[in-house]
Amino acid sequence: MSQQAIVKVQGLTKVFGQLKAVDGVSFEVEEGEIFGFLGPNGAGKTTTINMLTTLLRASGGTATIDGLDIHKHPNEVRRTVGVVPQEYTADEDLTGIQNIILCADLYGLPRSNSKPHAVELLKLVGLEDAAERKVSTYSGGMRRRLELASGLINYPKLLFLDEPTLGLDVQTRTAVWDYIRMLKVEYKMTLFLTTHYLEEADSLCDRIAIIDHGHIVKIGTPGELKASIGGDVIVVGVAETGPDISADIKSIPLVKDVKKTDHEYRIKSEVGEESSIQIIDLVRSRGLHVTKISLTKPTLDEAYLELTGRSIRDEETNKMDMFKQRVTMMRARR
Repeated sequence: MSQQAIVKVQGLTKVFGQLKAVDGVSFEVEEGEIFGFLGPNGAGKTTTINMLTTLLRASGGTATIDGLDIHKHPNEVRRTVGVVPQEYTADEDLTGIQNIILCADLYGLPRSNSKPHAVELLKLVGLEDAAERKVSTYSGGMRRRLELASGLINYPKLLFLDEPTLGLDVQTRTAVWDYIRMLKVEYKMTLFLTTHYLEEADSLCDRIAIIDHGHIVKIGTPGELKASIGGDVIVVGVAETGPDISADIKSIPLVKDVKKTDHEYRIKSEVGEESSIQIIDLVRSRGLHVTKISLTKPTLDEAYLELTGRSIRDEETNKMDMFKQRVTMMRARR
């Protein structure tokens, strides 16, 4: 990592009672990049952001934002960063422009500066025609764009985006992605986003940190993470639970690894198209019956499964996370 890291984190930890929500994470974010935290709800993504933005006091470890220690200089850190939270925070009884100016007031920015800047930001996110409308009349996509504009009111060097497209339809999600890319390209802004959408991380991020159960499992570019699988993935389903022919499959040329779970063999091969035929012949020669076979090229989904041993676990979200997510999604769909 170069000396241009705007975020430096070493051993950051957060404990709630008996729960270690974030367990000694260490990473750096390069100035000007889009850096992603990819993981399921409850993995520690939002907790990490809340510590870095000084909303939560860390239980251990150190972190600096643009050279500012988050513990020693919290006020300066807040002036340096912008935050677009997962939940909608705009006051529905105020207009769009009133909400942005309110955020500016909280930063202590003079109205002479914040009013024209608010107008610029509404234009930036395509809300200039809705500036004087109450937020209660906004659609989910408009609300998310307003949150994005509000997060930019203090001219941040670093913008945190916590699940920026949660609850949005595919078309609106794509539009938000375009705004995020624009901030990087046109404004040279550094962006740190969390997501549990694999396609979002793959499409937007220069580098991704896969986080699971409070641990960072691996950091790399999307390409590097996909390449870490080590080849094509073949999944063969069989009707029988035994015998286990993993060793025989592994002896086939080009096959690099075999894992068996119940009725399935998950096989990595350097050239999946060639190995598949030989694998099927082998399975049948052992008196087993093939129920399915699939061949996939390396994807971020496969990389996540390979690195964590599981898929993104939305079903394991705790009750408070589920409640917050439902509220966010319901408001997004208005």
